Amino acid sequence: MSVLQQLRATTTLKAPIFVPTVIFVILIATFCSIFPEQAQTTLNAIKQSVFANFSWFYILAGSIFFLFLMFLCVSSLGSIRLGADTDEPEFSFPSWIAMLFAAGMGIGLMYFGVAEPILHYLKPLRQGLSEAERMKDAMMMTFYHWGIHAWAIYAVIALALAYFGFRYKLPLTVRSGFYPLMKNRISGFGGHAIDVVALCSTIFGLTTTLGYGAMQVKAGFNNLGLLDSNSFGVLIMIVSVAMALAITSAISGVGRGVKILSEINLLLAGLLLVFVIIAGPTLLLFSGLTENLGYYFSSLLELSFRTFAYEPENQGWLSNWTILYWSWWASWAPFVGMFIAKISKGRTIREFILGVLFVPSLFNILWMTSFGESAIWIDQQTNGALAAISNNTEALLFGFFDQLPFSIVASVVALMVISIFFVTSADSGIFVLNCIASQGEEKAPKWQTILWGILLAVLGLSLLYSGGLASLQTMTLIIALPFMAIMIALCFGLWKGLMVDSQYSSKTFSQGSASWTSGDWKTRLEKIVNPTNRKDIRRFLTKIARPAFNELVEEFESHGLTAQMNFINGKNPKIEFEVIKENLRNFLYGIECQSRELSDLVVEDSNVPNIEESKIYEPITYFFDGRQGYDVQYMTKDELIADVLKQYERFMNLAMDDSHDLMTADVENIGESTGSGQ
Repeated sequence: MSVLQQLRATTTLKAPIFVPTVIFVILIATFCSIFPEQAQTTLNAIKQSVFANFSWFYILAGSIFFLFLMFLCVSSLGSIRLGADTDEPEFSFPSWIAMLFAAGMGIGLMYFGVAEPILHYLKPLRQGLSEAERMKDAMMMTFYHWGIHAWAIYAVIALALAYFGFRYKLPLTVRSGFYPLMKNRISGFGGHAIDVVALCSTIFGLTTTLGYGAMQVKAGFNNLGLLDSNSFGVLIMIVSVAMALAITSAISGVGRGVKILSEINLLLAGLLLVFVIIAGPTLLLFSGLTENLGYYFSSLLELSFRTFAYEPENQGWLSNWTILYWSWWASWAPFVGMFIAKISKGRTIREFILGVLFVPSLFNILWMTSFGESAIWIDQQTNGALAAISNNTEALLFGFFDQLPFSIVASVVALMVISIFFVTSADSGIFVLNCIASQGEEKAPKWQTILWGILLAVLGLSLLYSGGLASLQTMTLIIALPFMAIMIALCFGLWKGLMVDSQYSSKTFSQGSASWTSGDWKTRLEKIVNPTNRKDIRRFLTKIARPAFNELVEEFESHGLTAQMNFINGKNPKIEFEVIKENLRNFLYGIECQSRELSDLVVEDSNVPNIEESKIYEPITYFFDGRQGYDVQYMTKDELIADVLKQYERFMNLAMDDSHDLMTADVENIGESTGSGQ
């Protein structure tokens, strides 16, 4: 067997997903490597076009995700469980919360924890502000970018993956969320296209994050004096070593080792956070956190829809900050979403949304307050020490530590945290790429892991070579645009799935079968397996309903009541039993022939006999008050009489209560009665 045949025999990759993705990635990497200047020019032109025409869409989409999730949370749909109704959460609540904290951590917080608040403070969106107002605005903008909206983007994907994966038993891929809209077509071209966009989005999101990590690791080495070079060769070395470690970790199968490494890293990051709180302006941080949270939540609705449509001078700020962030979050959504989905089986939708939206968001806000507000305070106390290096954003974290005690130790710990995050993010990212490209298959041969690692490294270095982080950000922005549209459609798919789920779960026995006993069960089975047509319904109305209603008319009249039976012939015949009242509305119990479309699954199933048409016909009741009726085709004459009496007893009980007279009074004849009284 040749090498190519062996690869084909062992691969889990699906060609319709993998091949277009790899071709696209190779073309981008080749173009950026061979023609770096032209690539940078082209990417900048596309970026400006996206900014000019689609910034509003990113803002609107992010707000739709947030509002959609909050609506699900407060509605009755929030009680639906991610899995079977009897499934218990796989992880205890404290463990689940801890893992959500871990999901909130990453290279981004290390890179932007100091950089973003400082940059907002130095270049405020609004002019003419005092120092305190600039500081307050800087923190609010940072909270907006790292808060609830970011996690709403993640949560939409995570919820769809968890719901359709655990409730419908579909693969953990984005296409599964479109099952209510596309049904079996998710296995065709449309499903492949969705996964290709999701895969490309994840690839460029990962390369952007790894690019931030590589730049900051290089800055850390320079700060510590371990390297004294800004050459591109240093980046090649950092990316190559980190990716080699990630690939080794991924193919070695030492998942427990990676888990321990991640836990150690989370502990180091926590210690770093505590150190900054203690070494920085502690009282200011706690006071500022409290006030900034209030400012953030009170401004959340306004922030959610702000596009600066009437302030064109601020649209550049919006594009270079918020839009880039929203595209970055969207590109990371399949990656983070899959992690969150896998740990959330057994949770209710309400518990899931509240946990995913607020737990990581609050942690991010705490982190940004501790690092960002301390950095602004230090810059104020040192006459602009951090402002002086603000153009070198990857070095701001280490410049910040230089102003604190034990700066070398803090910088070393930070460098360790960034490096480990770099490796673990790449490791986890390779797993997710394999999963998407394999339509949910989690076990992949080693050569696939190596291939993905090489592709990530080559693509990241190519984009860094052509234009640095700007090129990485631009590619993320471009590929996130169609993925945002896919996520909007995903919300519709999720909504439809949840509505069907709710209706399905609340479906009870039909009124006609509620009183069944074991007697004459063979006749009842015959009616169930043989769908009814118009002739059957006409026969039911003639043979069962008419004798029942005639008998009722005679009995009611023997008690001094006026009753009548009406038979209305036609294409869809109906029959009515009516009791005439003077001051009350007439009591009406009617049965009419109604058609209902059958599911395609039933019509096309060869193992379901006697179904040849896409419609069936049923005798459905209707009442004087417009209440929803029900199917009575399985009732015998005596059962139908008993059902009419139940409805009449209900009618009389309501009529005897003054609180219901708005419904039971004969409003049609009120005018006539009043006139005769005059």
